[in-house]
Order: sequence, then structure tokens, then C-alpha cells
Amino acid sequence: MTGPLLSRALRALLLLGPALLAAAPARAGAAGPACYPPAALAARPGEEVVRPRTGGQVELPEIAIPALAPVPAGLRGSIRRVDLPPGEKLVALTFDLCEASGETSGYDGAIFDYLRAEGVAATLFAGGKWLMSHAERGDQITVDPQFETGNHTWSHANLTVRTGETMRRQVDDADIALALRRKEVEAKGCMIPKSAAPAALFRFPYGSCSAESLDYVNDTGHLAIQWDVDSGDPAFIGAKGMADDMLRAIRPGSIVLMHANGRGKHTAEALKILIPALRAKGYRFATVGQLLAAGKPVIAATCYSLKPGDTRVYDEAARTGKRILPVQ
Repeated sequence: MTGPLLSRALRALLLLGPALLAAAPARAGAAGPACYPPAALAARPGEEVVRPRTGGQVELPEIAIPALAPVPAGLRGSIRRVDLPPGEKLVALTFDLCEASGETSGYDGAIFDYLRAEGVAATLFAGGKWLMSHAERGDQITVDPQFETGNHTWSHANLTVRTGETMRRQVDDADIALALRRKEVEAKGCMIPKSAAPAALFRFPYGSCSAESLDYVNDTGHLAIQWDVDSGDPAFIGAKGMADDMLRAIRPGSIVLMHANGRGKHTAEALKILIPALRAKGYRFATVGQLLAAGKPVIAATCYSLKPGDTRVYDEAARTGKRILPVQ
């Protein structure tokens, strides 16, 4: 499927309204200030800290959610970037909000404060467990028209190693958590942006997938979104080094991987270097959905970070129980 047919299929799959196609996102304040005044949205000291989990399991009520149509053939596989028309300079900044089973990860409010202040669109890949343990923050990002939210599994499980029902629950339970957050903001009377695709975007933890898990993700109506630029923010690179590395790697249509759950080190400071520098080069910022609508996705048959096979270290760690850092 190519050309106009691909474009129409993509728009239908994402269930997007016209707002998605605008390259310039709404500025802060459009997220429903009656629901969330600036003081409620602002970063809180220590909120970004990752802590060992205490107490019982995170509860997830079972709710029925509409099934999505399977991804059409021309969009199956792992989407790495987007080829854009000549002269179009869009880039998608994405942030993972993952939380493993034995921890309560953080919320890096400084990142969101800066993105909102600068009117920079972003796509957030949220774990279902993270959305349940950070309910207030999950509601805030769900209702914010500047942000698009996708599925990042329930508890950041490696879906190359997980199989069968265990693998499927990682995908399905995160969909339920996303639906619960939308239900919560609806109950509060907050407007949900038309550009928020209902769990149609998905990101594999560690950038790793099996044929079984990739098929399941696509069969359940999720576009598998990878990246072609890795910020490396779980490592202690430093803000300037990280920003410089991203600037060298970003090109029109890039999808950039970062973290906003406390696993990113100096991410907020790096953004304050990266975003003005990209604007000076003529770039505009788009959600992944906006980026996909603007060009042709570049799709790989399997998953990897920057080159095929480079996620095997995470697969082996998942099989043996060995912890590997940095974590994607």
C-alpha cells in the first residue's frame, strides 16, 4: 500500500481529527485549566525519583474497551522514522514513562514544564502500571492536547522473552490503563483532545520484539513505534554531550527516544539546549501521529535500537535475571 491509499489507511487507523495534522501544537493552557491550573501541572521536588515498590500489587480493574482494526499490511512492522517531502523539517520527540514490577518510577516534571512553556509537541509512551501509580499525572498528560500518549506495556516486560498469554496481557493491560485514564478525565469534565489516538501507538520495551509479539501488537491495532535517534539519557552523558549527540543524529522525520520517568539523566537540561538549536535549524516539533501523517513511514521487519541485533543483551538479561543499564 503506497501513496494516497497508505495515507488514508493511516489516518483511519489512528482515528485522528484535523487537529493532528497541524504542525504547531497548542500552547500551555489549552489542556483544560479549569481542571488543572498551572500550580497543579508544575514540577514537584523529588517527584522524579525512582523508588523500590512497597505495598501490594497495583490494582487494575477489568473494563471492556473497543477492539481496534488490525494494522494494514503497508504499516506492519516496526516504524523507525518518517520520510518527509523535500524541505519539510519535522522531528518527533518521544518520552518513555515506564515502570517495572519491583519499583515505582518517577515523573520528571521539569521536562513537562519546559515542553509546555515552549509549546513543543511530544509523544509519551506510558506503561500501564505507571499510569495507575501516577494517576494524577496520567490524567494531566491524557487531557493535554500538546501530548499524544501510547502504550509501553504494563510493566516494561521484554516481549522477545515473554510469550503467549503473559505477553498478550502486557499489551492488553496497558490498553486498559490508558482507557481508565481517559475515563477519569471525562468524569472530571475535562476535554480530551481529538488528536489522542486510543492506544493506537505502541513502543516495545528495550526496543526488542519477537515475531509473535510484533504480530500481536499489529493485530490488535497498534502501530509499533521505534526510533532512529537514541538520546542515551539513562547514561550519565551530561546535558551538553547528550544534546550535541542528538543534534548530530537528528534529520527531517526523525523519532527521538528519551525518558521522563526519572530514568533519564539531565534530560530536561539537554532539552533546553536541543530545542532552541533545532529551531535555529528550521525544525518544527510534531507528535508521532503528526509526523506519520506528513510523510511515509520507514518500516523494519523486526525491532532494534540503532542496528539489527543490538537488543540481544537485553533479551539475555531478561532470560537470566541479570540487570543491564542503561535501560530503554
